Amino acid sequence: MKRTYLSGLIVASALVASPVFAAEDLCDVNIQKIEDAKTTSMTLGDPAKSQFDDAYKEATAAKAANDEKKCIARSTDALQILMDANKSKG
Repeated sequence: MKRTYLSGLIVASALVASPVFAAEDLCDVNIQKIEDAKTTSMTLGDPAKSQFDDAYKEATAAKAANDEKKCIARSTDALQILMDANKSKG
């Protein structure tokens, strides 16, 4: 009985803590994808480039401020701008 309770407690605590780690990882992964795209020959039109730059700057500022939600939101926006630009090319 004690083992089952202890095992359940460990599993429950791992499940509760995992979204926090996933959020930090997603922020880091998105920013790494953006930085990789910036080093390759990325060409964006005028309105998309300024939107992309703003989203990237806000994402990195949010990461520095430990605001995972904003980092994920703005880095996802920047990646979406890149994907939209690639769709319009092809």
